[in-house]
Amino acid sequence: MDVPDYYDAVSMRLIKVLDTVELTERIRWKRIEMWTQYEELLTLAWCKDKVKSHIFGSQAEATTTSGLRSDLDIVCHSILSIVVEDLQSWEPGYSAAIMIMDDTTPPGYVKLQRAYDDIPFPIYNLQTGRLILDRHGRSCLSNNCRTINQDIYDEFHGPAFTSRKIVNLNALLKSCDYVCALKKLSWPYTASEWITRHRKHNWPSQETISIVQQSGTLFVPVGHKLSPERHLEWRISLSYVEKILVWQFNSTQYKCYVVLKMINKYYINKKFGNNVLTSYHWKTCMFYMIETTPTVLWQPQNLLRCIEMCLIKMCTWIEECNCPNYFIPAENMFLDKLNGPVQRNLFNILHDLLRQKGRYLTMISYDGIGQKLHKACQSPITLINNETKRISKSVFLVVGMTLVDIHNTWFDLLREGVQITSPLFERLSSHAVRLDMCTILQRFYFSILGSHLASQCLKQQTIDQEGLDLAYEFLLLGSASDVASGKLKLATFYLLQNNGILAENILQNIEENYTFLVSNVAAGSMKDYTILRIVNENISAADIVKYYCAFPVPYIPSEMYSTHRALIPEMFRSTGSHQVSLNPPMNYWQSWAVVDPKFYLYFLQHQCYHQQNKITHKMVALSNMIWVILHEQLKYKDTALNLLAFCLKEDGFLVQSYAVLSKSMKMKNHHNAAKWQIARLINAAFKWMSGRY
Repeated sequence: MDVPDYYDAVSMRLIKVLDTVELTERIRWKRIEMWTQYEELLTLAWCKDKVKSHIFGSQAEATTTSGLRSDLDIVCHSILSIVVEDLQSWEPGYSAAIMIMDDTTPPGYVKLQRAYDDIPFPIYNLQTGRLILDRHGRSCLSNNCRTINQDIYDEFHGPAFTSRKIVNLNALLKSCDYVCALKKLSWPYTASEWITRHRKHNWPSQETISIVQQSGTLFVPVGHKLSPERHLEWRISLSYVEKILVWQFNSTQYKCYVVLKMINKYYINKKFGNNVLTSYHWKTCMFYMIETTPTVLWQPQNLLRCIEMCLIKMCTWIEECNCPNYFIPAENMFLDKLNGPVQRNLFNILHDLLRQKGRYLTMISYDGIGQKLHKACQSPITLINNETKRISKSVFLVVGMTLVDIHNTWFDLLREGVQITSPLFERLSSHAVRLDMCTILQRFYFSILGSHLASQCLKQQTIDQEGLDLAYEFLLLGSASDVASGKLKLATFYLLQNNGILAENILQNIEENYTFLVSNVAAGSMKDYTILRIVNENISAADIVKYYCAFPVPYIPSEMYSTHRALIPEMFRSTGSHQVSLNPPMNYWQSWAVVDPKFYLYFLQHQCYHQQNKITHKMVALSNMIWVILHEQLKYKDTALNLLAFCLKEDGFLVQSYAVLSKSMKMKNHHNAAKWQIARLINAAFKWMSGRY
């Protein structure tokens, strides 16, 4: 089977989603224990009527959810009535019935001939309300007869009845079905092939086979719909064995079975009703698949693959119009189910699901599975594809504008009289104006995409750790974008994760490499000796950017939650008539937070030391921030002043913080986030005064 690469990741997300709807192993075994105890209580309640009860189906197997609302199946049989294969097993004092299988009895069904209670002899030619003569004159039990006392049931519907003795269950379940049955104490010879069947992968184990072989056989009053004597036939039921086998499913097999039931109910039952393809068909499919495939395949990362293997198996059965019973393969469970149009439509539906390559799971409405899986797959795998086009425009704007700054810087140097020879100028032009755009754009894209993914994960109430891990990988790749920009974003990520030590190490590395050779591109400060160093070393265009250029650090709105909180007001600095407009593209800057790299380096150092409570180091970083503002040529000086004011306010210098913000507002009256800082500062001052006075 051709398996897409994303199947493993989707399988792990599906596992987590199913755990949220109480399909964990702990809850599974709690349910099994609860219904096992309830089964014992039923037997105790009916002991005076000589009736034993068994609970089967989805509830007893714990293979259901609150959204599926599965029925509770209770099978009752009298301990005074037994079924035997021949009269050698007859015991006095019991109402015995002899199994009959002839050429008119379909596989998996039997007729039950009544025997006398006092002598080991079958009854012939006696017809009463409970006994009906077959075509050979044998007195057989009708499957319309009642095998338990009349006072413990209210009404019958088919082979099932409703009892007065079981109360308060219908409030919890969709319905409770009670079926009268007869029991044979030994394994039926018609299913002997299952005992001796060769099993390559040792499932079920020989120990399990030995145990269930002693469980006996139930006969429920249901005849084959195509049989001429269906009113005399009883179906062989090995429900107890099925329950034990389902209990032995590992976690992946268990979840696979539940998902198959959801698929069946959502895609099949809604169109064809509940009687064409049932959960019992899927249970049979699971039994065959587990028996014939290696155990190592049934692992969590292969869940989606296992689901589709079962879909393929069912498609094969539908195409052949043959679903063999797991214990009695000669019984075709599709014999009375499929006709021409139903068979074709059913096959087309399952085949269409297979063509969707897992997308059909996101449509399932039960317990919100589809919606939850869709949301889980949005972070981070599908999210990358969905956000690529939206982010790419911003990435090209960032890189494009910085390349324009490089171009303008070198022409400014020419105007200042820097001596550059013609060949040298050609090399610089080829390196700067015609840079290796693929490499540079890729590095910047990784940095912005990683920051974006981190933002999407951090804004959720429940942190998506897997998404954060992927965001971290992208930020690592983007850290090579230039000398500082990508690394500063990575340091910010560490800081938001309260990992001040790693952030401090990154910042120290940036500071060590931020020598006089580094050119602050946005500020136009490339020096002639920097140019000569680049030319003499004959390095590539991409390496020029990586080792000698420090781009400004931009944060677009989708990175809000991965941005330091002091920069968030910069994204909302436009108000009134100066609100952000998408046209022309230059107006994107109004909703971006952009800061000069060297200043942002010292700002993050201050925040790291503040987080680690290193007072002396923090004051040194604060002094460096002030020095950069006073002596460096900053392109985004208003943002630097606002960040400085944030640090002063954080350190308790409210008056000094207000003075810095006032200077920022005088420098730039419009599109300045200082107004937000001033409002917060006034609020903090009032709180301080209220506390003091």
